[in-house]
Amino acid sequence: MKIGLLVFGLAGLLALISFMPPLAGRLRLPYSVLLAVVGFVLGVVIHVHGWAPGVVGDFLDTLQHFEVSSETFLFVFLPVLLFETALATNIRRLMDDISPILVMAVVAVVVCTVMVGMSLSAISSYGLVACLMLGAIVATTDPGAVVSIFREVGAPRRLTNLVEGEALFNDAASIALYTVLVAALIDGSPISELTIFKDFLVSFLGGGLMGFVMGAGTTMLFRWLRGWPAAEITLTVALAYLAFFISEYYLDVSGVVATVIAGLVVGSNGRTRMSPTTFEQLEGAWGQFGFWANSLIFLLAAMLIPRMMAEITWLEVLLILVLYAVTMAARALVVFGLLPIMGRLRLSTQVSPAYRTVMLAGGLRGAVSLALALAVTEQAAIPHEDRQFIAVATTGFVLLTLFVNGMSLRALITRLGLNQLNPVDRALRDQAQVVELEALRDKIDEVARNEHLEAPVLKRLHAVFDASQASVDATQVHQLTQEEKVAVGMGILAGREEELYFENLKQQLMGWRTAEALLSRAERLSDAVRARGLAGFEAALAADLQYSLSLRLAMRLHHLTGWQFWLVRALTRRFNLLMAKWSVAHRLISFARGDVQPLLGEAVTDIIVDAHQRRLDQLEEALQALVLQYPRYAQTAQEAYLARMARTLERLRYRDMLSQNLISGETYADLIHQVEARWGPLERFGRLDITLSPEALVARVSFFEGLDEATRRAIAKALKARLALPGQAIVPRVRRSRAMVIVASGAVLLDLPDGTTAELGSGQIFGEIALMMNRDFEARARSLGYSRLLMLPEADFQRLQAQFPVLRERIETVVRQRLRAVEVWEEFERGERHHEPLPDLQPALAAAPSASGDPSPDAGSLSDAEPLSEAGPLPGAEPLPGTDPS
Repeated sequence: MKIGLLVFGLAGLLALISFMPPLAGRLRLPYSVLLAVVGFVLGVVIHVHGWAPGVVGDFLDTLQHFEVSSETFLFVFLPVLLFETALATNIRRLMDDISPILVMAVVAVVVCTVMVGMSLSAISSYGLVACLMLGAIVATTDPGAVVSIFREVGAPRRLTNLVEGEALFNDAASIALYTVLVAALIDGSPISELTIFKDFLVSFLGGGLMGFVMGAGTTMLFRWLRGWPAAEITLTVALAYLAFFISEYYLDVSGVVATVIAGLVVGSNGRTRMSPTTFEQLEGAWGQFGFWANSLIFLLAAMLIPRMMAEITWLEVLLILVLYAVTMAARALVVFGLLPIMGRLRLSTQVSPAYRTVMLAGGLRGAVSLALALAVTEQAAIPHEDRQFIAVATTGFVLLTLFVNGMSLRALITRLGLNQLNPVDRALRDQAQVVELEALRDKIDEVARNEHLEAPVLKRLHAVFDASQASVDATQVHQLTQEEKVAVGMGILAGREEELYFENLKQQLMGWRTAEALLSRAERLSDAVRARGLAGFEAALAADLQYSLSLRLAMRLHHLTGWQFWLVRALTRRFNLLMAKWSVAHRLISFARGDVQPLLGEAVTDIIVDAHQRRLDQLEEALQALVLQYPRYAQTAQEAYLARMARTLERLRYRDMLSQNLISGETYADLIHQVEARWGPLERFGRLDITLSPEALVARVSFFEGLDEATRRAIAKALKARLALPGQAIVPRVRRSRAMVIVASGAVLLDLPDGTTAELGSGQIFGEIALMMNRDFEARARSLGYSRLLMLPEADFQRLQAQFPVLRERIETVVRQRLRAVEVWEEFERGERHHEPLPDLQPALAAAPSASGDPSPDAGSLSDAEPLSEAGPLPGAEPLPGTDPS
């Protein structure tokens, strides 16, 4: 067929389908049903178009000579359909219901295949393998018609997710079973359940792995293409086809699963890896691609119906009715039998009876089933009777689901009330209308005054306002319990938090890595609030402030190897996340006071604000701990944040000036260039210096002051540097060996065996008594901030004491002081020592030494007090734990 005629035919079909959506809306028909009707009519007309004049006749003649094969459907249209649906799917919402989705996508396909195969082979002359193949073909569902109806009637989002999720994966299961059964039918080999299961598992899991690898690789390439929207969108188109083709032809795994997983990965990560404007363009472009593919594949498949149904017999009509009944029974068995059982056993999320009823009726079949049936007719090795039966039965079954299920689905959803708002949302809607209508009335009155419009002009508008406000039952919001209103408000703020993070990304106030982490955490917080309200918020907040797994692993790696790179990155990441969350938490409190309070009232808003204020206080505490330890990095990070804000505001102002024709495009480009040059140097964060090398820390510790360079070098070689996080327990051990700990910076709190506590600061040590006396460390130590510690293992401790007498003398001094303190405490505990009042110091003060330094004759008036230096402390010794150094 000439390429010109092919383009002419496709252009004509695109022109035809452009009128289908509005026509379907006016006729109140599902879009897929209308496409099937039009396609069927075209399939008939193209064979009797001799009457058609000129261009119309040429167009129909072109359609008649279209060579539409099953590969056209599977390799041209199917990747686009799958990728577009996956790209628009929220992967977190998908994972919330992944158990029922996989049950419907895999188990339901197997049950349908087996029940259809066993039933039809028992009542007809067709073989078991052919009937099983038919079951696999009709097991795949088409979400296009169902989802379009859901959107028209306003069905719940979760119901849409369940149906779309099922359709995403059951194509893979159906095609995998179809492939195995085609091979068995052609070869005549016996069916092995183990072989089918093994091939299906390898195909499904292998396709998922391939799709993930290719999707992740593509999102990494977005960084190289950032700023070139056309190139980024083109790369996603290539990904959809390459994932499908490479998986099918080179790896012999499921191309359907690979394409779906690749689309999910791009949809999940693309909004942060791409520029926000590019991702919006990507969604728009793929929405258009999906519309074209879905419309063309359905129209072209429907055009084949007259040809595939040409030899239908009454017996086949009866078998089609049996096929429909058995398929619906198989679906009902899974929907109303298996899903509730799994829900009770907590192997799956609960699905309500109303949802399950719609899922049963919503199992419409479409173009994929017709394409697989067409593929069977192209297999010359399969007997003609089997090919004819499968083609006719599939076509008739698809038409039945479209016209019976599709036409009744809208009424079913309405009858079940799934298109109605729940009482909470309805009350919130009414209250929002009351607030906004009142504000709108004031604005319209202000416009009328400013533009000197006469009062009669406003009369009819005021009548509309009055009637609208009277029709709204604003009292419903007062019927909600306080707990319900708090849950609603917390949900509003959780959604607003996601929007603020995405706005910060669009304004380039944060990088994509930070935005990706924050958006993921905001979604988890939103899920917790939706599930448990205020209690869920508190629980999610506690988990959110915990140290990340990456930070803990980085610390472990540093302890084992001394490598600081990943630890620096993890601490920097935590610093940036805390800053961003702290900034958004401030804005959320303002949003609650300004926008939520008119809807929910002051009392409820106070509860919500108190919860977010507690969160803000915890964020400030966590952030302050980092700022105190790393003040220089904190300053550069804050400078970078303000520089990004200044750059964004300046760019927005110039964009407004361009839109108002105050400046030309050339001037705008030059101004933007100057903006980047002005604020760019300040946007770069400094490097967080954790200074964990023993050499650098030894030089800063007062305990080692006065030692010669050789001694300090030898000590530094033996020391192991550690970073302790706020609240982290400190065990004075290096691997399995006991160790002495030196606080290089920060603070450590010791819980002593007597129930008291002692706070150790920079330059102080602990664990030395345990080494000197060969016993385990008894106190419990924990870090009060980001503390940098130096660990001296026991073997090195003994060696260095023997090698350097000065170091041994300093350690022994501290040990003597602390042992003497313990001895005095034990004397108090045994009653051998009592608290003694201090002597009167006034005479001694009156007889203070003169300027010449002569001692006072009463200077010995304190000689009766028990000195703490009986054990012989040396000048300059460390203070006792828990005592004032003075």
